Amino acid sequence: MSTYVRHSQFRAARRVISNQWRTNNLQWRSLHQTALRSKGVTSNEVPNDDSHLINLAVKDNIAATGFTTTCASNILTGNKIPFDASIVRQLRELNATVIGKSGMDEFGMGTHSTTSAFETIHNVCGLEKYSAGGSSGGSAVAVRKGEADLALGTDTGGSVRMPAAYTGIVGFKPSYGMLSRWGVVPYANSLDTVGLLARTVDPIGKVIVGDGLYREHDTNDPTSLPSQVRERCTAERKGYEGWDSTKSTAIRGLTFGIPIEYNIEELDSRIRQGWLTAAQKIEELGGRVVPVSLPSTKNALSAYYVIAPAEAASNLSKYDGVRYGKRDSEHGSDSYEGILYAKTRETGFGSEVKRRILLGSYTLSSEAMDNYFIQAQKIRRLVKRDFDRVFKLRNPLEDEVPFDLSDMEDTVQLENKLGPAQVDFLLSPTAPTTPPLLDDIMKQTPLDSYMNDVFTVPASLAGLPAISVPMDIPVDPTKEEERLLNFGGLQLIGQYWDDARLLSVASVLSRHVYPRISP
Repeated sequence: MSTYVRHSQFRAARRVISNQWRTNNLQWRSLHQTALRSKGVTSNEVPNDDSHLINLAVKDNIAATGFTTTCASNILTGNKIPFDASIVRQLRELNATVIGKSGMDEFGMGTHSTTSAFETIHNVCGLEKYSAGGSSGGSAVAVRKGEADLALGTDTGGSVRMPAAYTGIVGFKPSYGMLSRWGVVPYANSLDTVGLLARTVDPIGKVIVGDGLYREHDTNDPTSLPSQVRERCTAERKGYEGWDSTKSTAIRGLTFGIPIEYNIEELDSRIRQGWLTAAQKIEELGGRVVPVSLPSTKNALSAYYVIAPAEAASNLSKYDGVRYGKRDSEHGSDSYEGILYAKTRETGFGSEVKRRILLGSYTLSSEAMDNYFIQAQKIRRLVKRDFDRVFKLRNPLEDEVPFDLSDMEDTVQLENKLGPAQVDFLLSPTAPTTPPLLDDIMKQTPLDSYMNDVFTVPASLAGLPAISVPMDIPVDPTKEEERLLNFGGLQLIGQYWDDARLLSVASVLSRHVYPRISP
């Protein structure tokens, strides 16, 4: 390919980032933070003579023996699950020590870790007035403070990647079905994914690729990809031979796409500049950057906030104080106006959980099912189709779908007569802004809060691997807040089961876009 073509395509991608021409009716979501709650164990009590020992923090909706699993909800106060979740057991076998449970949004429903029944999580390292993201905010804070080398979270619509972006660490959501969810309290079964957080990409790459977690099928989890399918998917991918964090040529020859729909009006100018700088770094490292179109993105957030609450309403129906959950004991009867266990659910659930139960119950009702839930599922299929069309690699779980040129935006250049360029990975911000003030979050409406997930939800709907790494952003030295918030989150999205290459590319790129933290 000629140098002129390469440079003209990069200029087109740069225009996509630089121009503020697109306004979408998108939603903001808040994240919540909770501090690490350890059971009499602190990080300095763990033996430090074993260089392979992993201090592990576990989100409070993942079972770990010896610790309560409350999901940050009153209705599960004091709840103990007498076994380890599969992912906890697997990491213990890899020499991990669980040092404590980390706080979260109640049942994972929130964007800033502020909906917990027990505590509000604050950011750390001088940013205590700011959000730590959610719903896995406690896990991110434990890593950022150095209390944990690795932390487990769950990512339903961005709940691992958002806290990573707000605390300046790495958050990885693997392909749906790669890591077992057995022992994880469900929020939305078709979206929930166990994710990992660390200071750098290397610890995550070691356990996923180096130690072979990607091979582990769990018969207890019906959403865990079967062994035969894992082998077939792995055979079609590169990078699973082993983990090498010293590899510096992972980006050379690869094509990265800039989704034009992600350049929204609400995008902070400093985040936009950091995004542009990351694209320039990729070019310097031998990669190619081109604009791509994901036309269904504008509807992805709306679809998510129909599907996720619907599944949550179904999952949470069992918490009635009879089968599961703490029964209301402050009243003579927990019935209200003839409705059994109404008081238990009223006092046991927080306002955000109740809001999503009501929303989900309505969308599943006979009068709303066709107009909301079914339509949202159709949009989900379109989101998946858009991703499959722009990636070079085919989705091993789906049939190939040809690209319809009538769906393409005018700003996307044709690669040849067959259509636009296809890419190896997508590059975007993780969050539209830097961490907001907690005081400002408390004044937001729920819709304002939900909108924060705009860049993370599409990959979750499609079940694709995605990772957030910290990136430098411009700073005005005369403004104190900009000096404090001198980082943003950069998201990379890959095709299904291309997790190994995604981690390798993220490891290399993160060292160039955020050189302050060495591997």
